[in-house]
Amino acid sequence: MENVPKAISILWMSLLIMLCLPHGIISANAGEVKRPVSITGWEVKWGNANDQGFISEVQGSDEIWEKQSAEKMEYSIIDPPSGSLWTRVTIPEISDDSSAIRFENIKGNHIVIYLEDRKVYENYHYNYDNNAVLLPLSSENSGGALYVWSENERGRLGIYGTVQVGSYATLQEKYIHNGLLDVILGATFVFTAITMLSCTFFLGKFHKGLWISLCIVMGSIGTMIITYSQFLYTFYQVYGNLYSVLFDLAMLMGMPALCYFFEQIIGPGPYGIFTKLRKFQFIYSIVAVAALFISFISGGQWDMFYSVLVQNVIGFILVVLLSILLIGTITKALQRNREAILLATGFGTFALISVAELLWYYQRNGTYHLIWWKWSMVAFVISLIAILGSRFAEKHTKVLEYSKELELFNNELQRSEKMEIISELAASVAHEVRNPLQVTRGFLQLMTEQEDNKNKGYVRIALEELDRASGIITDFLTFAKPEFDHITSLNIGDEFNHIEGILVPMANLEGGKITTDIPPNLWIRGNSSKFKQAFINIIKNSIEALQGQGQIDIWAYAQDGFVKVHVRDNGEGMDEEALIRLGEPYFSNKIKGTGLGMMVTFRIVEAMHGQISFTSTKGVGTEAVVSFAEFVE
Repeated sequence: MENVPKAISILWMSLLIMLCLPHGIISANAGEVKRPVSITGWEVKWGNANDQGFISEVQGSDEIWEKQSAEKMEYSIIDPPSGSLWTRVTIPEISDDSSAIRFENIKGNHIVIYLEDRKVYENYHYNYDNNAVLLPLSSENSGGALYVWSENERGRLGIYGTVQVGSYATLQEKYIHNGLLDVILGATFVFTAITMLSCTFFLGKFHKGLWISLCIVMGSIGTMIITYSQFLYTFYQVYGNLYSVLFDLAMLMGMPALCYFFEQIIGPGPYGIFTKLRKFQFIYSIVAVAALFISFISGGQWDMFYSVLVQNVIGFILVVLLSILLIGTITKALQRNREAILLATGFGTFALISVAELLWYYQRNGTYHLIWWKWSMVAFVISLIAILGSRFAEKHTKVLEYSKELELFNNELQRSEKMEIISELAASVAHEVRNPLQVTRGFLQLMTEQEDNKNKGYVRIALEELDRASGIITDFLTFAKPEFDHITSLNIGDEFNHIEGILVPMANLEGGKITTDIPPNLWIRGNSSKFKQAFINIIKNSIEALQGQGQIDIWAYAQDGFVKVHVRDNGEGMDEEALIRLGEPYFSNKIKGTGLGMMVTFRIVEAMHGQISFTSTKGVGTEAVVSFAEFVE
């Protein structure tokens, strides 16, 4: 699952490259033929109240037409005297029978076009007033007139954008290309959303909310881009009302999902503003969808609530919503939150462009055709995918960390269980064996008085071995029952003075050197003899690892309520396998070692509520760190 965001990002990069290629190809082909001629002026006439778009309504000899140009079109939108407008366009000289005229945008819900007195085009939409039109022409139409009737209750009427006459093939490429790009872009959004949604079943509960909200946002964006495209209204105009409804539904579904996503990323915000915004947006969308449904099933007869909530108010709500989310995201990003920085980059691009376009749209009284918002969506969606990818990577890292910790805990549990078993066994065996050993030793001592010199040597060896066996049993008992009869305050410096006095001669005999740096004011609670026993075992192992010469450094300090003692040597060191097994019974690097000494050391430190750890490198040396809780009187 962690590779899904990467795959989606690659998909989007591929899409952008593909979208750039056709444009260059079309431009190259267009340059090979004669360039289209732009028509910059035409005539307009307001329709009457009862006009229905019949050519007979403007063929009277007393009709008065007003000249208009592409640079001056505001007469059709400021206080229109009626809900319809006639436009008369004079066709320039045409030399090619395979020619055409292309209108980039004709405003109106209902469009009818006549070539002289013959109807050549009609289009009607319930709630969409952007119409791209391509009509074939021939040389016979040179100097003729095209009559365009447009009807729109909202007042946006007439020709906007460019009007070109030229080769039918050239204009058709532009005609299809401009709308088809939107369909491809929107379909990519929808396909990505469906692909991501199909992966929801593999996610844990933590990711599902964010993942599903992102899928809804992306699906809504894709649906809005497709249903806002002129391509569908041009080539599949019979479903025009359905496209309008789908656009509004997608927008109303995407807004609450967007608020939820932001709330999860940047938190509830000051005074819970983002939580309140999400709740408000959810309620508003439900009411607006209900109004949209009533308007749709009534065929537009009961559209008062729909017009207010969706057509009139939603633009203002979008501006406020995007502005609040942008301010909150930037505020969070200033706190150096990585996810907020990603979100601010993508959403900032989208919000600034969208708000600017909406403001310009309302300033132009709805005559501006929104273009750039859908491309700014790409940057926004990529930032959302990057945020989810970052969260997946973070969770994956945490899972690996938890797995390692679980393995360590499991090993520690197994070690504890083994130690418990050995402890019980050692306690029972040691008590049973010690008494016979003592009796045997007593009889051997009596025999030394009666034996000759040769036998006395054998008896001496037997006594030494019995003493060694007794020491092993003592270690077993210490491991099995590490409870201390006498607990007191221990000064670390004083304790190491005794330890140093015992072990320095031994180190000198082996060719080594011991240095200590122990402050005089370090105190802990514990048993003095057991403390010495533990560190004597550690330091003896370091002396034996020197192999004739070397250095042993011992130092201690207080840190965060703990006293830490370091013992470091530059001896032969241990490999990783030996380091892991250190403290196990009967594991030792020494020829005659039993491993019981380090086992007892671990047990003593544990009984004194301390911690011990070793680091070692083969051929470099070993360092032991033992920490105890600091005692402060």
